[in-house]
Amino acid sequence: MTAAFQVKFPHFSASVDLDSLLAEVTAAPPGGRLVVGDERVRDFLTAFSRRLLRPDLARRHPELGSLGFFLRKGELARAVARLGDGAGGQRRAPRGLVLHFPPANVDTIFVYSWALSALAGNHNVVRISGRSAGAASAVLDALNDVLADADPAIAQTQRMVTYERDDALTAALSAACDLRVLWGGDASVAALRRHPIRPLARELAFPDRSSLAAISVAGWRAAGAKERRAAVAGFANDLFWFDQAACSSPRNLCWVGEAAAVADCRAEFTGLLAEEISLRGWAVDPAMAVEKYVATYGLAATGAATRISFAGNALAEVDLAGLGRLQRGWLGAGTVCHVAVGSLAELAPAIQRKDQTLAQFGFTRAELDDFVTLVAGRGLDRIVPLGHALTFAGVWDGLDLLHEFTRIITIAA
Repeated sequence: MTAAFQVKFPHFSASVDLDSLLAEVTAAPPGGRLVVGDERVRDFLTAFSRRLLRPDLARRHPELGSLGFFLRKGELARAVARLGDGAGGQRRAPRGLVLHFPPANVDTIFVYSWALSALAGNHNVVRISGRSAGAASAVLDALNDVLADADPAIAQTQRMVTYERDDALTAALSAACDLRVLWGGDASVAALRRHPIRPLARELAFPDRSSLAAISVAGWRAAGAKERRAAVAGFANDLFWFDQAACSSPRNLCWVGEAAAVADCRAEFTGLLAEEISLRGWAVDPAMAVEKYVATYGLAATGAATRISFAGNALAEVDLAGLGRLQRGWLGAGTVCHVAVGSLAELAPAIQRKDQTLAQFGFTRAELDDFVTLVAGRGLDRIVPLGHALTFAGVWDGLDLLHEFTRIITIAA
């Protein structure tokens, strides 16, 4: 097969052919094959974490700070400890070669997926979209920066590559892997699934999801001014990072409580949000603004929206006609669809399997526990405070990724 892969990590290099790529990445590294929680991988990820947390990079790409914290030495140790390797006569082992297809619209998600897989002792090939830029480029630069001091096993076993859409190459990579990880829209996942994997191989898929936020009116009123402002700042991050295109970005904001109190709380929230946007200097380019106008006025035309207002190009607010009109499609960065309900119990029947994250403020743990019981498996995989919607965790879409990236060997003596 002709040369078609451009290697982005380790180092930036010219194209390499498929046979060479697979031969290199599957070979046993110097010092022996990787194991679960391998110290060579931990050391590399820890150095990478420190690089991400440097002020120069954090200022340019603040979203990388979360990634840096996720990969700290202590966090890695706790993640490996949670596997419980060796308990009850069970040992954890790597799965082998893991193939990752991350999305282009969330340009750091591939690092979380890859890092946990590498921590599990796997050899990895990550196909990075040619459309990725910005934070993705900064990540690749940082990875290559810390490679010089890394154990040679890292460069031997890990590859991040780009290639033009090519069914033959995708099929060949899929046939060679032991685990395939698919991220992206439903259509992208379906297209990749046309290429079979080996009978013993497994697949993890993270297709289209949608998310929402909810604020307790009672909780908002009980909170102090500092707590309210912090909640709004967190919501702003959830809203604008990744242009509101991430699966965990909230698109609907549900106000829960007495109808008479909702208007006052919402007005204060909106005022604080406008201040936060101004303080951050955030703006949306004219093309995106036009797209928001078209999408939101389309909701009015169909009766889904009863009112629409804009605060410059950055923020669009939509009053939905009811819970049955919750929006799960992307409407443009900085679009908030408001709906009011009397209680979380009213919201529960509207939850669908596609719904992933509920970012919340002002509810008690008991209220959230009762809500999960009422949802009864319809949807939702995580409930987090406002400001944490985009914070990646080792459990994602209801799956413990480090567990999924390993297999269990039982020992009965």
